[in-house]
Amino acid sequence: MAFALVDAPARSTTVATPTRDPGDAPVATRSRSRVATGHVVLAAVTVFSIFPVYWMFATAFRRPEDSLSVSPVPSPFSLDNFRYVWETIPMASMLVNTFVMALAMSVSQLLVAILAAYAFARWTFFGKQVLFLLFVGSWLVPFQVTMIPNYLLISQMGLLNTVAGIVIPNLCSAFGVLLMRQHMEAFPRELLDASQIDGQNSWSTLWKVVLPNMRPALAALGIMLFISAWNEYLWPSLIMRQSNAVVQIGIRGFLGAEGNNWGAVMAASGLACLPIFLIYLFLQRYVRDAFVRSGLK
Repeated sequence: MAFALVDAPARSTTVATPTRDPGDAPVATRSRSRVATGHVVLAAVTVFSIFPVYWMFATAFRRPEDSLSVSPVPSPFSLDNFRYVWETIPMASMLVNTFVMALAMSVSQLLVAILAAYAFARWTFFGKQVLFLLFVGSWLVPFQVTMIPNYLLISQMGLLNTVAGIVIPNLCSAFGVLLMRQHMEAFPRELLDASQIDGQNSWSTLWKVVLPNMRPALAALGIMLFISAWNEYLWPSLIMRQSNAVVQIGIRGFLGAEGNNWGAVMAASGLACLPIFLIYLFLQRYVRDAFVRSGLK
């Protein structure tokens, strides 16, 4: 018996290449153009934001007679303005007073914000929305409206010319309550229910479950409250003397009717900014994480 071998038809090994839509190239070009434009705008905004700070330090490092110079680079380099500031006003004690004031205000406002926000986010009670609107509404009341009553109260308490006189009228921040409430409402209620099943009461749940998972938000709010307290000027200028004032009042001493010592003003302002720069430098990661997580559920 004879067998005939017949070759099977060879399979085609040709790989089909995807066809490119002619319209993809203009779309990619437009996308790259938008990205480049966005980077240029961000760079311009960054330079616009940083330039005043650079000019402050550039003026501070000039010689006193060159304070009004328009040169972008301080030449010759001088520390005379910093020496004059340190010898003219008690800069060290003013910085300490300002730090104590800002720390006390930020800690008290953060504590009140945590407790109030936890109550608004955790429980439902009669008048909850009205009370929350009152908190938010107090944020809209200008300080000039409550300035005179607060001054009379602090005077009757005998707290004029003290750091406590600055702190007591600012123990609560409506902004802090509003921000913490938003973060706590986004907190998973399953974790709260599980903690309650484990036998934890509301107080221990707040400190052992909720707050450890909200460190970025707490750090971001604490930094913002600290910076806001550090920049306080109007209220401290009303109740404190120059001798034991905060640093903002000391800076004002270089501005007078006889003339303004801009070199000293910029040097004192630079010294006042350094603690804020250092705090933000070490804690900026928490600020970034807080704002990133605030948009996530």
